[in-house]
Amino acid sequence: MTSAQPFEYLAPATLDDALAHLASPGTLPLGGGTDLLVQIHESLATPAAVVDLRVVVDGGVDVLDDGGLRIGAAARVHELARHPVVLDRWPALAQACEAVGTPALRHMGTIGGNLCQRPRCWYLRRNVPCLKNGGDGCPAKDGENQYHAILEGGPCWIVHPSDPAVALVALDAEIELASSKGVRTLPIGAFFVLPAERLDHETVLHTGEIVTALRLPAASAGGRQRYVKLMQREAWDFALASCAAVRRADDEVRLVLGGVAPRPYRVVDSVEEEVATGGLAEDDIETLADRALYDAAPLARNGYKVALAASLLRDAIRFLVD
Repeated sequence: MTSAQPFEYLAPATLDDALAHLASPGTLPLGGGTDLLVQIHESLATPAAVVDLRVVVDGGVDVLDDGGLRIGAAARVHELARHPVVLDRWPALAQACEAVGTPALRHMGTIGGNLCQRPRCWYLRRNVPCLKNGGDGCPAKDGENQYHAILEGGPCWIVHPSDPAVALVALDAEIELASSKGVRTLPIGAFFVLPAERLDHETVLHTGEIVTALRLPAASAGGRQRYVKLMQREAWDFALASCAAVRRADDEVRLVLGGVAPRPYRVVDSVEEEVATGGLAEDDIETLADRALYDAAPLARNGYKVALAASLLRDAIRFLVD
């Protein structure tokens, strides 16, 4: 670890000014700062300048005319965990936000920043040469890999650290991205990318592009939903495995796992469809949980995650069909 290099701090008055600044090479966005400042300290980020977005990016939580919800990317994680509309209509998101880090981190961190945080792989964070920092291999593959991916891994086996991301995928959220070139919206499931697709980052964000908002559809409100997280410690830790389970009012089912893949991992459609039919015996539930993890390929030290994920899925299916 080396000492952080000096950088310029910019506090634009408008979003357009912020996006113009971010178009310059070496300029990074600053929201709550809970991950960026750590990255700078760990020499994972060496910005020439940081652009403070806290004033210019919307942080509101607004019910839309169609019954959906718009969440500004600057909304604090703790606000979403306690927001009455989110608690009432999208409780899986509230529960996932409540599971994030410590109270201090939830009060500081923004939802946009939480979705864009870098992985907590100890090799990457300690600047051990790896595929994500210019090295030619993944030391976790044959090393200390007990917290790494069992699904969709390779050539890098990081897991995405965000709790809210798992719930948002289960809730069919859309994410709004903006840059000096314009605005685009895409399903949040398409926001995260695998290491096989991109090694320099974990999302589709282009240079100078930021998250500005999230939208939850009215169709994903209500029904039965929850988020459960298993940790090594009882609190204030990243997920060893987590699960967001949603049975919508129209009986469509979503099951998404966290802590087991480089992105939120949605189980195969056929499992969700069979859960939606209901009337499942315990043997059926066991079979569906096993089928959901058919492609699991654990490394030498993280096979226990298969059992954790299977347990979460069995409990989630029972919850949805009860």
